[in-house]
Amino acid sequence: MFVYLCALFVGLLLLSNVLGVKLFSIGEVVLPGTLVVYVVTYIITDVIGEVYGKEAARKTVQAGFLTQVIALVFIFIVIELPPAPDFGMQTEFAAVLGGSFRVMFASLLSYAVSQNLDVSIFHRLRARHGESKLWLRNNLSTITSQLADTAIFITIAFWGTVPFSVLMGMLVSQYLVKLLIAVADTPVVYLLVKFAQKDTMNAKNPGI
Repeated sequence: MFVYLCALFVGLLLLSNVLGVKLFSIGEVVLPGTLVVYVVTYIITDVIGEVYGKEAARKTVQAGFLTQVIALVFIFIVIELPPAPDFGMQTEFAAVLGGSFRVMFASLLSYAVSQNLDVSIFHRLRARHGESKLWLRNNLSTITSQLADTAIFITIAFWGTVPFSVLMGMLVSQYLVKLLIAVADTPVVYLLVKFAQKDTMNAKNPGI
């Protein structure tokens, strides 16, 4: 199951970069489409860390970072290739997949800081409590790391481009939504951990 979790983690990261172009609203709160996908990646690293250990979680985060960088390089190359005469959507293609360097940099930096912070907090709590209180380390690590992720991304990507009040509104509203999702995903974490542990035991004891 470890391979599937890693593949899902990387796939969701790449998908979040594409979906980030879309903005949607809940009442007066405007949110990026990437929010729907990106928060799930924290569930996956917590499950990997709980079942397979801190080093496995670290390597998963590193693999995600490297994959994003490689994807951005290839996206840039394809955007710069001369469009075929019959391809009339070059502008739209570049707008959806290209983004701006500032936004890309903000995304990569916030990812690197928040995901590693999530792993560190999760395993400090696990070292203190052992296998008990999974709900505590899952929620506390995700809540803290999501705050770092939101603050870094919003500040770098939009500082100076929108009024400060708007900037703070974006930061607070996005973090509150992430906070609600982080709390709500706890049963999912327990379920995935149970499946992963069962899969690991079956792999060690194929005769069972």
